[in-house]
Amino acid sequence: MIKPERSPQQADSYMHLPAIFSLILLPVALLLLAYYQVEQTALLSFVAVIAALLPFFISFERRKLAVRNLLPIVVMTALASAGRLLFAAVPGFKPVLAIIIVTAISFGPASGFMTGALTALASNLFFGQGPWTPWQMYAFGLIGYLAGLLQEKAAFKRPLFVYIYGFFSAFLYGIILDTWHVISFLKPITWQGAILVFGQGAIFNFLLAVATVVFLIPIRAPWTRQLERIKQKFGLTAG
Repeated sequence: MIKPERSPQQADSYMHLPAIFSLILLPVALLLLAYYQVEQTALLSFVAVIAALLPFFISFERRKLAVRNLLPIVVMTALASAGRLLFAAVPGFKPVLAIIIVTAISFGPASGFMTGALTALASNLFFGQGPWTPWQMYAFGLIGYLAGLLQEKAAFKRPLFVYIYGFFSAFLYGIILDTWHVISFLKPITWQGAILVFGQGAIFNFLLAVATVVFLIPIRAPWTRQLERIKQKFGLTAG
């Protein structure tokens, strides 16, 4: 018996379920770890972020996309990783979020998430892998996912809104990484210690926010037009 294909609405709902699960699971897990001051917080937070990443990868794999639909993700991941490496000497000032956002705008939330997550994994082959890698994968991926979702909801009709999102996405990235640091390594967890960690990270977050806008302004329009042409020419699926 042949199973009927999912409608686009059903496919969208199916794809958004992992995001809803992850957005609920990870914050709840971190709050519980912080509240109970668990001894093995670093290990358990690592497990929590892996659990938050898995539904995205599983749902993407179950879509069984043709190889040609994976090539844009590979190419954009390589570009984002190269951009992160080229600006390694300038802490915080990198084009990585701009490239992830443009990819998500052109190819959708799932592709945006995969590009972000794989960028963190690939570029850390040079920067160094560690317990921070899954958190960077989650943060980059989430920013790409949300950008694709906002594009689907027609929130990016005006370029200004893309730049605003790019600016604040850098702070979202910083908050996720700083929260992981506080939960995993600040013993005991205190308001004073947490404020110090977030305060120190704010400078780098601001630099990344400015860099994201600076790079988005010149690449947003030409890159999205080119990616749209590629998508139409080769019949690629956005998702």
